[in-house]
Amino acid sequence: MARKKKESFFFRFIFILFIGLAGFAAFNIVYPDVAALRKENPKKTAFMKYREREWEQEGKKYKVNQKWVPLGAVSPFLIKAVLIGEDDKFWQHEGFDYEAMQKAIEKDIKEKKFKLGGSTISQQLTKNLYLSPSKNPVRKLREAIITYRMEKAISKKRILELYLNVAEWGDRGIFGIEAASRHYYGKSAAMLNPEESARLASVLPNPRKFDPLGSSKYVQNRSRLIYNIMVRRGIVVPEYEEINEGGTPDEIPASDQSPIEETKPSAQ
Repeated sequence: MARKKKESFFFRFIFILFIGLAGFAAFNIVYPDVAALRKENPKKTAFMKYREREWEQEGKKYKVNQKWVPLGAVSPFLIKAVLIGEDDKFWQHEGFDYEAMQKAIEKDIKEKKFKLGGSTISQQLTKNLYLSPSKNPVRKLREAIITYRMEKAISKKRILELYLNVAEWGDRGIFGIEAASRHYYGKSAAMLNPEESARLASVLPNPRKFDPLGSSKYVQNRSRLIYNIMVRRGIVVPEYEEINEGGTPDEIPASDQSPIEETKPSAQ
């Protein structure tokens, strides 16, 4: 009799678990409406709202500083720099960089932590638009489902345009490349030169800690690496003085190359 009760409990548990997982998947298949992003610009992202709650708790009177611009109004140097720094396989993958994810998992296992890094621009956009900054497994599962849907629903160019407009780019509520460009360099995003673009791209992993105009070794090394990759690919033609100084990518210490892995760019 006791055995039958145990079996009955086990099957009920499996059934409830199955229903729960099915409901969770179904909810994320229909919500949020990612197809609306084809034409609509989100007024305020989940991450902006998270920052606002954080500012309120800390007694800070910051406000979201953001100005939308189309992709065509952003410097090509900035676009290239961000792709090199954040997601060099963006035009090739379908939302997920499995090689980067594998390396991130191996690092988590080694450090005995659960971070699951290796996020693509598509995954970062999903998190910014709809989710919390937490790294728990449920949130990561939601991120994966929504990212997959987004990649199927809207174009790569639109994903990139959305990302550049909603990414956090500094302390005190700076969001989006137009606000960042005007804040740091006093010019529109369309006017950014290669060096400025590399510096702005270099701080994206932690924009509240690092300043594009700062003198931190991290910003200097990462921006120099991004800039040198742009030179190597023919995106930027260096000045004669730079060539004379021997500022080539080969001279960058191996320790400074770890955040970025250069891959052969695909046709866009």
